Amino acid sequence: MFSYIFFGILAFVALFCLVQISVADMRRRIIPDVYLWPFMLIGLIFACWGYGWWPISPHFAVAGAIMGYVLTFCLGMFFDFIHRNSKNTYSSIGLGDVKLIAAGGIWLGIEYLGGALVCACLVGLIWGLWHKQRYIPFGTFFGFGVIWSLIQMFFLV
Repeated sequence: MFSYIFFGILAFVALFCLVQISVADMRRRIIPDVYLWPFMLIGLIFACWGYGWWPISPHFAVAGAIMGYVLTFCLGMFFDFIHRNSKNTYSSIGLGDVKLIAAGGIWLGIEYLGGALVCACLVGLIWGLWHKQRYIPFGTFFGFGVIWSLIQMFFLV
């Protein structure tokens, strides 16, 4: 009984952190570490001590974090290399986004991280075309993708 209350409180705190990350990225174009690190730590707690009812094992959580971090960092460096000599003043992918995707890899593992990224990219593309903006707050849309993937993980599969 105590473990359900404990994990329920942790899930609420993680959701609060994800909402604060989304709001901060939308308003200030920054993903604050004060919300990112607890979100990441709670994902590790779920993967390590929730094993049995949590579908992601600790091994897949760590592998998802490494995969998300490395692939996103390499993609960001590639885009920065392309846009280095252009007149674009915005960087393509910030390091906060890289850390957030690594945290999403902890929560979702390798299996569902791709679905969250595809969902975030599609919703972000639609939002960017609708609002005709050059800057797309990817952290907000990736938070939506994480929640969508978690719902899919538990209820649709």
